[in-house]
Amino acid sequence: MSQVILSINAGSSSVKVSVYTFSASDPKPKSIASVSLSGLTSPPTKLTSGKDTKTLEGISTPNEAFSAILDHLTSDSSLSQLNDPSDISFACHRIVHGGGYTAPTRIDADTYHHLEALSDLAPLHNAGALEIVKAVHASIPKCTNVAFFDSAFHSTIPEPVRTYMIDPAKAKKTGLRKYGFHGLSYAFITRAVASHLHKPVEETNLIALHLGSGASCCAIKNGESIDTTMGLTPLSGLPGATRSGDVDPSLIFHFTHDASKPSPGSSEAMHVTQAEMILNKESGWKALTGTTDFGEVSKRAEEGDEMAKLAFEVFVDRVVGFVGSYYVKLGGKVDAL
Repeated sequence: MSQVILSINAGSSSVKVSVYTFSASDPKPKSIASVSLSGLTSPPTKLTSGKDTKTLEGISTPNEAFSAILDHLTSDSSLSQLNDPSDISFACHRIVHGGGYTAPTRIDADTYHHLEALSDLAPLHNAGALEIVKAVHASIPKCTNVAFFDSAFHSTIPEPVRTYMIDPAKAKKTGLRKYGFHGLSYAFITRAVASHLHKPVEETNLIALHLGSGASCCAIKNGESIDTTMGLTPLSGLPGATRSGDVDPSLIFHFTHDASKPSPGSSEAMHVTQAEMILNKESGWKALTGTTDFGEVSKRAEEGDEMAKLAFEVFVDRVVGFVGSYYVKLGGKVDAL
């Protein structure tokens, strides 16, 4: 008898769900469906399944998005394995910030509350995922929830790299250190490239770039992360579509005197300051060009738009800087970029 797994990726403006089946006789999961709902922060929201896309009204939260996706999946006559939510055995959640967790972890009450406390370190990233964990627990009580952490791959980063030059007692008490993110992506890249090069993972050295609306770079030595551009939160390092990337810590206080005040986007489940909202959601190439589409930035740059050209060159400058730094950290022994 086959069992159903949901793989759930809750982003800041979208929710993506992939459906897999597996059985005792054939334990390798098989993909049978994939559905995404986008536009939570910039309506209209659109649900995409295969080649079909439809617009949905009145959906603005991850919880509502997940409910819409679940309704779509259970009403799809072509999915004979998933006729009712109770058919789902496991829900695997991508959690951006796992703090000290270094491996996939079953989410029980204690785990949930611990991850909820970590949301203060990543309020724009963990809250949505935890909202869906709660929704799964409510709508599919017999389903086992499992957390997969983006930060776990970077648990191998050496202490000098992960340490900030601040009061060590305060840093330890409050968990203020470099964690790194995009780890699920980097783990996959490492396995895939090692296989392509016909090398054991533990003998593979890479400089990996995860380039998208959220961008980062990672130095991988002998299959393990030794440094990455993101830090305590996903904000540091490379700029992105709406993220500033590295800035002088004092910049935000000169930018706005209301930096520490709550953002209008704050809620009971998500406490966000003006500073976090500005640097995470109102910066990056959106701030310089007015668009979050890097393809559009590139096109405008080629057409002579000065601000688009500047945004493109800033991004290239930061990427080159980190690649050069990591090449040195790896002693020039790099199997692939």
